[in-house]
Amino acid sequence: MTMKAKAGTTMNLTPMFAPEGVVVIGASRQSGKLGAAMARSLAAFPGARGLVNSRRPDPDAGVYASVAEAVAHTAGRLDLAVLCVPAAGSADALAEAAAAGCRAALVCAGGFGEAGPEGEEHADAVRRVAQETGIRILGPNTSGFFAPHLGLTASFVPAAGQIPAGDIAVVAASGGVNHALSFDLVAAGNGISLGVGIGAGLDVTAADVLAHLVWDGRTTAVALHLETVPDGPRLVNAVRLLAAVKPVVALVVGRSDVGDFARSHTGALATSWRITRAALRQAGAVVVDDEREMVDALTALSRVQLRPHRDPGLGIVTAQAGPGLLLADRAGADGIRMPELTEATQGTLSELLPPLTYQRNPVDTGRPAETFARVLAATAADEAVDLLAVYALTEPDSVDLASAAQDAGLGADSPAVVVVGGLPEDVAEQRARLHKAGIPALTGPASAAAAVRALVTHARQRAVGADAPAPETAAASVPSGRLDEDAAKTFLTGLGIDTPDRVACDSRGHAHYALRLLGGPVAVKVLDAAILHKTEIGGVHLGVRTADELDAALDAIGPDQRYLVEAMAPAGVDLVLGVRRDPVFGPVVLAGLGGTAAEALADVAIRLAPLSAVEAASMPDDLAARALLDGWRGGPVLDRAEFGRVAAALAAALAASPDTAEIEINPLRLTADGLIALDAVIVPTAPPAQDR
Repeated sequence: MTMKAKAGTTMNLTPMFAPEGVVVIGASRQSGKLGAAMARSLAAFPGARGLVNSRRPDPDAGVYASVAEAVAHTAGRLDLAVLCVPAAGSADALAEAAAAGCRAALVCAGGFGEAGPEGEEHADAVRRVAQETGIRILGPNTSGFFAPHLGLTASFVPAAGQIPAGDIAVVAASGGVNHALSFDLVAAGNGISLGVGIGAGLDVTAADVLAHLVWDGRTTAVALHLETVPDGPRLVNAVRLLAAVKPVVALVVGRSDVGDFARSHTGALATSWRITRAALRQAGAVVVDDEREMVDALTALSRVQLRPHRDPGLGIVTAQAGPGLLLADRAGADGIRMPELTEATQGTLSELLPPLTYQRNPVDTGRPAETFARVLAATAADEAVDLLAVYALTEPDSVDLASAAQDAGLGADSPAVVVVGGLPEDVAEQRARLHKAGIPALTGPASAAAAVRALVTHARQRAVGADAPAPETAAASVPSGRLDEDAAKTFLTGLGIDTPDRVACDSRGHAHYALRLLGGPVAVKVLDAAILHKTEIGGVHLGVRTADELDAALDAIGPDQRYLVEAMAPAGVDLVLGVRRDPVFGPVVLAGLGGTAAEALADVAIRLAPLSAVEAASMPDDLAARALLDGWRGGPVLDRAEFGRVAAALAAALAASPDTAEIEINPLRLTADGLIALDAVIVPTAPPAQDR
């Protein structure tokens, strides 16, 4: 659509998701037809409704030959047109709806871009109508959406009309996933404020719906499911705006898609799945691994949230030791702090619990007694506890868990998650009461662990976002043309990044001079800007000390070459650090283990650029191998601030160099004296004219 059409309508999706009236184009009396199913789903909508079937109109039954005729016979404005016609007829139907005053449309049919050249022609025709009229389009190729609080079910899935109203919105790439997630959320005791399947996204994308939800007072948390991202920066901006006012929980499809990126290690590692997850996390979303974890996260975050905190403390109270141990074990594996309770709290607990119970954290109460509510209140009030997790069974003649949690004051002002175990009917009754009190209730230790992880992640991200300074933007631009390793390192030196002493050599004699100048041992490398991975072609020889060893290295590299003779660096831990232009999200920064381990283990941290040195300094903490950077077995310790400065400098340099596609340091060695760049590659966006 044109910028003019977008400018006034991007955030106004009210005519679609809260219309005064709805018209179904392609309504049918044949029960198996899409138009019939959609008409049945919309029958409960309390607003104005119209039905159109140009081939078989029946005005006496409320089925008209055109949208204009339906509008004329309907009391109320028909804002939303639901198109149940084939792809070939969608553009004409859309134009007719727009001419009759419809401001939004749901296009259900498939057979557009996914169907090859003919389908793309249909898609182009629909786009032209949208561009000319400004009508907003959801779809095509989607099962629709539903807004239960309005009694609006624009979906051909019959059971969608039975989804209860609530405060969680679902924004899914797939209409099927929209329904599946919504049903799972309902099964967990939640209701839905809005459920949207984006489909092909010819017009309305996930970013549009997220922007709409910023202002939706009914929604307290949002589920976001993504398969592809058409506009990375726009999505990130929408998530950032929404996450600032309500939690966003994101699930990204594509874990197994390694992509076909650039030749360097950075490109090979920065797959679309990893970059999308990193971008969403950086924008403030809580990123989960599967739909079950998403349901647990939303069950918690839609009801309680922690204050911004870089390292919240978790307290656990369990009426059964085994399940409590499972929960504590998961929390520890997730890196969640479980502080020992203060002496004052332990003193209070000792008066409330039998002497053989464990009271330091986790608190094991044994079979809960009448003091259970006071145990919960005392633990939750401990100055080191920011979140309380509770486990108990619905045992006969035991404590009423929902009442105890409420008596303890748990809820929004005292965040907690409660795990209820027992028979399904007993659990459902307790869960309903807890949810009514604003206390998230889960049905097992694994679900509770996922909820705890989401709450802690959300608190940490809010703390980081509040403290993050503005990124540094001033930087020198990369020289034009292809740069060999020596030139690339010279540029890095100008950015304040340490590199080894070296000599670029044009001949064997020059290489022998360099060996005498630098002294042994040295590294001898082929010097050619076109060779990105020198080791793989035998172009790197290390530990060269003598003239004979140098001759052997030069012979192996081959004649008529340029050479780089470079002082060997001290031992240390090798990292990879790179910046590149992602085709969807723009400039990104990647850090991980260096050398071949980077690709073998895929242990990487990713951020969108530009970013500040403070933000970049946190990247190593994302790595599973971060212990290697903190003095492992007497090794060197990474100065996070120095790393952050180097990463931010690379990001700023890429931003200042529009003709540069990528800058990579691999390895960036951590030594006892700090970081030193042992190899560097700078890739232009296109070969210089003389190389073409």
